[in-house]
Amino acid sequence: MLYNEKQSYIINGAAMHVYNALGHGFLEAVYQEALEIEFRKRGIPYEREKELKIFYDGQELKQTYRADFVCYENIIVELKAVSKLDDAHRSQVYNYLKSTGYKLGLLYNFGNYERLEWERKVR
Repeated sequence: MLYNEKQSYIINGAAMHVYNALGHGFLEAVYQEALEIEFRKRGIPYEREKELKIFYDGQELKQTYRADFVCYENIIVELKAVSKLDDAHRSQVYNYLKSTGYKLGLLYNFGNYERLEWERKVR
């Protein structure tokens, strides 16, 4: 198995808790800080703003990508605080997966006023 569904479920619960507590309307950095606190409380192993290498045609690029979080050493967690997710956000996560070799990405949008938007991207 490339990833553990239970791990995704636990991360989703932490993100939903943050959204329910703060609602929408803050900058992404606020949600990132709050989610880090929630990860710690729930014992979710994570690295914040982890620098990941990007490869093109088998060669490592000088440019790197900083994931908002990498949880359980294999799940990229990307946060947004916009009114609605669009294809550019989805493409960003998919490209990160493709270029880094990670297999699972979770995309969260805390900016939607109706609910926490989240999507799971598997490569």
